[in-house]
Amino acid sequence: MPHRDDLVPQSAPSPSAAAPPQGSTAGRIAIISAGVGAGHDGAAEGLAQRLAEHGFLVDRHDFLDLLPARTGRLLCGTYHRLLTWMPEGYQRLYAATDQAARPGIGWRALFRAAERRTLRALAPDTRAVVSTYPGAGQVLGALRRRGLLTVPAFTYLTDFSVHALWVAPGIDAHLAVHPVPAAQAHARGATAVTVAGPVTDRRFAPATAGQQAAARARFALPANATLALLVAGSWGVGPVRRAAAEIQRTGVAVPVVVCGRNEALAEQLRRDGIEHAFGWVDDMPGLMHACDVLVQNAGGLTSLEAFAAGLPVASYRCIPGHGQTNAAALDEAGLAAWIRDPADLGPLLAELLHGPRGENQRAAGLALHRSAPGPVPAIAAAAVATGPLPPPPLAAVSTGPLPTPAARPAPKRFRGGRRLVLTAAATAATVSLGVAAPLAYAYSEAPARFTTVAHYLDGDGR
Repeated sequence: MPHRDDLVPQSAPSPSAAAPPQGSTAGRIAIISAGVGAGHDGAAEGLAQRLAEHGFLVDRHDFLDLLPARTGRLLCGTYHRLLTWMPEGYQRLYAATDQAARPGIGWRALFRAAERRTLRALAPDTRAVVSTYPGAGQVLGALRRRGLLTVPAFTYLTDFSVHALWVAPGIDAHLAVHPVPAAQAHARGATAVTVAGPVTDRRFAPATAGQQAAARARFALPANATLALLVAGSWGVGPVRRAAAEIQRTGVAVPVVVCGRNEALAEQLRRDGIEHAFGWVDDMPGLMHACDVLVQNAGGLTSLEAFAAGLPVASYRCIPGHGQTNAAALDEAGLAAWIRDPADLGPLLAELLHGPRGENQRAAGLALHRSAPGPVPAIAAAAVATGPLPPPPLAAVSTGPLPTPAARPAPKRFRGGRRLVLTAAATAATVSLGVAAPLAYAYSEAPARFTTVAHYLDGDGR
């Protein structure tokens, strides 16, 4: 997605607004996602479709574009490179921020810098705002706490495990897809946690025998073999080649690998002897119809889609951070077997394909989509009960800093340097993948050195 240097004017809807049914007067809802992989955007797209069906205008915004000076794109690129080149380093950074009681100072700088752009991106008749990305939720929560955002703000928890950054003070409600992430969010202090259920494209549904045969012919897959669909997210990261080769060696199933936008990986897999390796696939519902089991390494949206399609799911050779915590949560929920030992790969795949464990997981996955109405009713009810968003204070949307309350004037020596401080802190956070573990450690060891910056980032200087 191209970077926008200028904000969407308040008088103009987002270019990606979904049109409501003719004659609808339900109002407007904004969804803030992030182009980090495809899971957050995929959840936002499904949510936008359902809200539009309920008569709402829906504006879509990318949180990366709301960060200043192309910091969001740098952050995304750094995250991608860490997952690809230094997965152990990413695991340490993920764990460090997950254990912190609050976001580090670098994170808070990034969030603070996105507040003005976020306010200006919201159309005047917005009745509710929904985040499908942790950073966006942190910004919305801060704006709600300080009274700068006057309509309800929701966080839709798209992961099965809840990292600390998902929970934001000030958010009106945290909506989870299952009781396991709901319990994790509640334990972290999230407010108004609700098990809303997942949202996926309605094309993800169990295949009939005829649909499976047609899908296999369309993708040039063997008609009579047992097929294991191996996915690695839109970036195709993780030890995918190793996992594909190990699935092939079991003899239990033929691997069908989706590499996302990593075409180089798809070409390498074909050279490795993996015959059915795809890059980006537009028709994932069809490919799931063609296959018999899903093997995944991140536990994101694709797993929810597989549950809706009636596929048993296994987590294997998971990427660090959220890949492993999601695998643990899915295993706890009885929705996906986490295969930790390569020696267990063949037996567990056979059990998922032909045994009671597979039948139980299929039933649990389908029940997940049928037992809860999804997040739309809760969001719609709040939006209908809320008046449109009034224009924010002029100072809040100007090119200058956010307003400083009279009760707590910021020191004069700091006012002129706010932009410099924010830029430096945002750059430091970006270099460390945005998680700012080194800065968080420094802050805990010597808080006096960061007092002025911390007061501003915590809202004392507004």
